[in-house]
Amino acid sequence: MPQNKTWLKLAIAALFIGALVVFFALGGDQYLSLDVIKDNRDALLAYTENNYALAIALAIIIYTTSTAFSIPGATLLSLTVGFLFGRWVGTVVILIAATAGATLVFLAARYLFADAARQKLNSGLAAKLINGFNDNAFHYLLFLRLVPLFPFWLVNLAPAFTPINTRTYVLGTAIGILPGCFVFANLGQSLGRIDSLDQLVSAETLIAFGLLGLFALVPVMVKKFRKTD
Repeated sequence: MPQNKTWLKLAIAALFIGALVVFFALGGDQYLSLDVIKDNRDALLAYTENNYALAIALAIIIYTTSTAFSIPGATLLSLTVGFLFGRWVGTVVILIAATAGATLVFLAARYLFADAARQKLNSGLAAKLINGFNDNAFHYLLFLRLVPLFPFWLVNLAPAFTPINTRTYVLGTAIGILPGCFVFANLGQSLGRIDSLDQLVSAETLIAFGLLGLFALVPVMVKKFRKTD
C-alpha cells in the first residue's frame, strides 16, 4: 500500500510538471497574448453567440485547467471571459473557474508535500505562522487573496502547508477573489481598447484592495487584543 501511494504521488507530480512542459513546448504561451485575442475577437464573439452554453463550459474548463497547472495568463483569460460574457456572467465564470483551479492546486500540494513540510516547519517563526493560520485561517486567507501583493499561484499553494481545512479554503478563496473577478470582467468589456496588460489596474484600485485586505484582519486583531486584556 505505501508503494502504491508513492507511485500515485509521483504520477500526480509528473502530471503537473508535464502539463507545464507540454504547454511551453507546444508554444501555448504565444497564444495567451493580448494581440492574439484582439486579432481573433470577432471569431470569438461569433462562436460565443452561436454556442453560448458550450462557450461558457469551455471557458470554465480552460480557466480551471490553467489555474490548476499554474499556467501564466490568468489576467488575460479573465479579460477575455469578461469580453465574451460581460461583467456579470463573466464574474461568475471567473469566480467558479478560479476557485475550482485553486482548490485543485491546494489539494494536490497538500497530498504531495504537506506532511513532509509540516515535519520541517514545526519550530520557530514557521511554527508561529502555521499556528496563527490555524487560529484565524479564514481571515488570514482572505487577507492574502484581497491584497494584490501576493501572486495568485503562491496563495493557491501556501495554505496547503497549514492546517486550514478544505471548506474554509474554498470559502475564503471565493470571497477573497470576488472583487478582482468583477474588476477584470468589467475591464474585459473594453478589451479592444486595451493596449497593455501592465497598466490595467489603477493605483486607486490597488489601494482599495489593500484596504479590504487590512479590513479582513480586523477580527484577528480584535481577538488578539481581547486575549491581552
